[in-house]
This record gives sequence, C-alpha cells and structure tokens, in this order.
Amino acid sequence: MSGPLLEVSGLRVAFGSEAGRVDAVRGLDVTVERGKTVAIVGESGSGKSASALAVMGLLPDSALVTGSARCNGRELIGLGDRELSAIRGNEIAMIFQDPLSSLTPVFTVGAQIVEALQAHRSISAAAARVRAVELLDAVGIPDPQTRAHAYPHQLSGGQRQRVMIAMAIANEPDLIIADEPTTALDVTVAAQVLTLLATLQRETDAGLLLITHDFGVVARIADDVIVMHDGRAVERAPVAGLFDDPRDPYTVRLLNAVPRIDGPMRRRAVLGDQRPPVLTVRGLSKTYGLTSRLLRRRTGEVRAVNDVSFDLAAGETLAIVGESGSGKSTTLHEIMGFAAPPGTISVNDMDPATTRGRTARALRQEISMVFQDPAGALDPRMTAHDIVAEPLRVAGRAPAEAAARVTELFTRVGLDAGHGQRFPRAFSGGQRQRLAIARALATEPSVIALDEPLSALDVSIQADILELLCEIQDATGVAYLLVAHDLAVVRKIAHRVAVMQGGEFVEIGPVADVFERPQHPYTRQLIAAVPPLDPRRARIEAGA
Repeated sequence: MSGPLLEVSGLRVAFGSEAGRVDAVRGLDVTVERGKTVAIVGESGSGKSASALAVMGLLPDSALVTGSARCNGRELIGLGDRELSAIRGNEIAMIFQDPLSSLTPVFTVGAQIVEALQAHRSISAAAARVRAVELLDAVGIPDPQTRAHAYPHQLSGGQRQRVMIAMAIANEPDLIIADEPTTALDVTVAAQVLTLLATLQRETDAGLLLITHDFGVVARIADDVIVMHDGRAVERAPVAGLFDDPRDPYTVRLLNAVPRIDGPMRRRAVLGDQRPPVLTVRGLSKTYGLTSRLLRRRTGEVRAVNDVSFDLAAGETLAIVGESGSGKSTTLHEIMGFAAPPGTISVNDMDPATTRGRTARALRQEISMVFQDPAGALDPRMTAHDIVAEPLRVAGRAPAEAAARVTELFTRVGLDAGHGQRFPRAFSGGQRQRLAIARALATEPSVIALDEPLSALDVSIQADILELLCEIQDATGVAYLLVAHDLAVVRKIAHRVAVMQGGEFVEIGPVADVFERPQHPYTRQLIAAVPPLDPRRARIEAGA
C-alpha cells in the first residue's frame, strides 16, 4: 500500500479538571512510514503518552480528542469502540510500559496470546496454541513449550515484556506503538528487547512509534525524533541531526541532563579508606526456602545473597549494580532490617544484634532510606511537614525543635517551607523525591540507603536530584549505599561500585577502575549493554 502508514495531523487532546480544561496535546503532527521508527520524547506531562493513547482510542470518554489520525488511509478519530477493537491488535498493536499490570494474572501467558490470535483470526484453539509457542520462541523465551503454561508472576520482567511483544506481533500488525518499553528493565534486558524490536521490525516491515524519555533508546533504534514539551512538538529531526545539532533550547537542556556512560566520574580529595567506616558488613547471606504445595514440604532453597562483605566510609557512595534477581535489593533490605546471622552488620562500630532499648532506637536513627517511587513511599494522608517531622517525633525531639528542623530541611532540599501543609499529591514527582530525601535526613543519619531513587523520574529531574544528593553529601559527610541499574547514574554519583551476580559480588572497586578496566565478564557485559548517546556508534555496537 502506497503512502504513509500513519498520518497524524492537528491532534489535540484536552481533559476536564477541577481547575478547568487542561490541554494535554496541542496540535501534534506525526508521520510514520513502513519499516521506520519515529520516537516521541519528552518529560512527564509533555503529552507524548496521551498522543499515543488518542491514536489507539484508549483515552477515557471524558477526554476531548480532535484532529486527524489516519492508519493505512483510514480515519481513526471518531470511530466507535467496536470498529477500533477490530483495528487494535490487528492493524495497530501497543506495547505498554509495565507488562505485569498489562497481563492478566489469572491466565497463563500462552492462553493470553491464544486469545489475541482468536480475537482477529479464524483459527482453531489447537492451531492458536501452536502459534503461541512459535511466537514465544520468536521473541526469545527459553523453553517456550513449558513457559506457555506459566503465569505472568512466574516470569522475569524481561520475559514478561517479551510476552507483551509476542502478543503485539501475533497478528502481524502494520504499526506497533511502544510506550516506554524498557523503562522498568535492567540494562542488559533492555538491550535485548530493543534488539528484538528492531529485528522483528525489519522482518515484518512494520512501522514503530516509540514513546520514551530515554535518549539512549532513541539513539539506538529511532530514525526520526519528535521532542514534545507542554503538549507541543518543539523540535523534529532525523536522529543523527538531533544529537549532532539540537536547535530548541528545551532539547539542548534535556540532552545536557542525560548522564553519560562515557561522561565525567565523581572524584573526592579524601579517599574512602582514609576515613572511618560507618557501615561494616561481613559474611551477609540470605536464603529463601522452596516449598511444594503438592508435597507440603520444603523441597529446596534459593540463596539470594551469599557471603557479602564490604565497608562504607563516611562521605562515600558505594553503588551496588546488577540485573534483577542478582540480590542487590535483598542485600539492601537485609542491612536496613539489621539482619541476624548468618553475617554481621555494624553501624558506627555498634552491632545492632547486641543493642536493646534506648541504644537500639538511637542506632536506628543512624541509617535511613529513600525509595524508588516517592508517590508510593510517602503517606498520602500526612502533610509534607508531618512526613518530615515524623522521624523526629519518634526520636523524642521537642515540637519546637522538630518544627525548626523541618524548616531547615525544606530549605536544604530546595522546597518552599511555606508548602508544609500540602499533601504529597500536590507536589510533582521531583518535589516528592526531595521530600523523601528531607525525611531521610531528618535524624542526621550516618548512612542513607538509596533504592533506585531516580528511575521513576524524568531525565532533567534526575539531574537535579543527583546534584542535590552530591551537595548534601559534600556538606554533611553522610554515606550513601546506592542500588541502581542505570550505570550512567552510578558513574556520575558513586565513588566505588560493587557488581553483583547470583547473590555475590563478582567485582568491587573504584568507579574509574571498574568502568574503565572491568575485570569480570559480567561487568563487561553490563557496561557494553548501555546505549551510548551517539546514534552512529549505538547502531555499530548493536550490530545494526
């Protein structure tokens, strides 16, 4: 069929709110050719996801959608749900950001692919099951015959995303819309998914509309790029041209904010081994038992953490990196829980296992935590002031002293102290993470554990939070224990890095040594999987 695969012109999307009408998309034009990838990039609230959902007809009835979106010459805007249902999954398919919430938990993945096939094809159940296994094999699921009978929660994040891709390509659609398809994935799994998408696209000549805020993903697979800000396209260019010569100040700001895997590393005048350790971990292990429901007895065990030891000095950042299931988050949670043997944990030369009463409560104040998702970590029923003041009240601080400390902390993390009576929902994502950092600082801890503190934030907000964390550390001497899968972020903030695989540290050392001269094959694999911010180099490294 001649002509563009997808033509969007003058697309506008508006929502009603208590404050009045909100214009989410303000006159967007997009053209996607067969076999080409167009990326729409921008921060949260820029309108990129609303644009994709409008094309698919998946916005709520309260949304006002105007303009034109034509697929294979057929107008989509204004079609009824029955007509759109015939198009979705057949001519246009969508891959969502979170496969766990997109897949039905009570059906096997094979059954869900079968349903997608039978919804648009005249095919028997037996033939559909055979085809489902073929699709799982095509997207690289190991042992597809067995995995077809697995439920979504029994698969890893990368495998679930591959299942979503299998469902998307089941009926050989002309257009695939991928909404942040790699955001929740580890770096190596994300690289595999991007390679898979590019391969399938070449084989089927499908068009790909990619929605993302990750410029590394854009560099690796996009042909053309549209940058959105405040509902409008502020720049559009071929991918190489955008990276070589960005024209709009907003695009320049976004690109400058992206941490680079080949960017500058953080250095410190005083080396970690010249400062006393504030956290010492020796021989930490964690084992989970496997129980058979059929036999009603323990059938084995999984060692999530195996004999992990390290020191963390005052004013130092140690990052633990590795894929999902490597044991890095379990290590962090065991430390935060003052884990009992096997293994010992010492905070400022004190063993939590030997402390009781007031001493134990005082020791607990020496270590705090900042979580990945501030929206889920902050109590929505408490005001911002009370969220930050709560650790101080638990520590027995006088109300006047606590109030003064809260005001000081708001100023330190860049929040307006006059907004203390607001609830978390009234703050942006970046402001909520600043609030979480203020709470973590409340009792002046020696150690702050950072569990993926940036992965839920946009790239420019990530840069602001990174700068804030470094400023706080330089001013207070607090030590950070960081768990992350973004190696570019690790390179920018950490002094040392520990690479974890199978519950063990396979490599640990200064960031310069590990990144520039990695010794372990797994470390080299992780670093090689990070897409560089150079489209030409990214394609060469990806073998495209």
